[in-house]
Amino acid sequence: MKSKIHQQRTNGKRRRNQAVDRKRKRKRVRQQLADRKSKNQRRLDKTKLGDDSGTVFRASNIRYEVAECVHGLSFGGSGVFHVLARQLGLIGAIEQRLHVLKIHLPYHESDHVLNIAYNSLCNADCLQDLELRRNDVNYLDALGARRIPDPTTAGDFCRRFNQAHINVLQDVYDDLRIGVWQQQPAEFFDEARLDVDGTLVPTTGECKEDVDIAYNGVWGYHLAGETSRRETMAAGLGVQGFP
Repeated sequence: MKSKIHQQRTNGKRRRNQAVDRKRKRKRVRQQLADRKSKNQRRLDKTKLGDDSGTVFRASNIRYEVAECVHGLSFGGSGVFHVLARQLGLIGAIEQRLHVLKIHLPYHESDHVLNIAYNSLCNADCLQDLELRRNDVNYLDALGARRIPDPTTAGDFCRRFNQAHINVLQDVYDDLRIGVWQQQPAEFFDEARLDVDGTLVPTTGECKEDVDIAYNGVWGYHLAGETSRRETMAAGLGVQGFP
């Protein structure tokens, strides 16, 4: 009995020490980022120009080396988005509810959906840009993937995607969105702000719904009206617990 109590105390002390270490590491990282930002701001200070005897670009002896341990990635947030998708249960929900493929060789439905989503997050314009992602070793390592679908495979998956699949995927997003909103404290919903502007979107369809002629003679509509319509559609889903 005493040994069990001693073990529980030891485990509790170890967990507390680990929590303290994590807190210290986060504080140290925040301080490092703040110091780097402050240093860069000092370099950009217009009141302290420094040596102005010559041109600004003065590098003359630049050499490049291939590092063995450290690798760079232009879109470093890819791994963070993937961790977020896993923590929110998005990957598991897609696997459980979305069924498009009969067999998985080797890609699953969630692999295809996330592959296209992450491609867009990397400033991609089309599926063909997936070829850049799949040839980036650091990108693959960040996602823990040996390979990702190529543009042809991704296009084949899109062609199999019908209206029913779209509705299922949208339902997955809506259900997860409810869970995210429910994590907010009650006082978070005391006030809502709508950020709108006066931007006009021109269109050639004069008979489209909500389209009108502007003061400058251009047919178009306000972004605020389009946003309001989408929010209305989301609120009209009738999902239990939608804030």
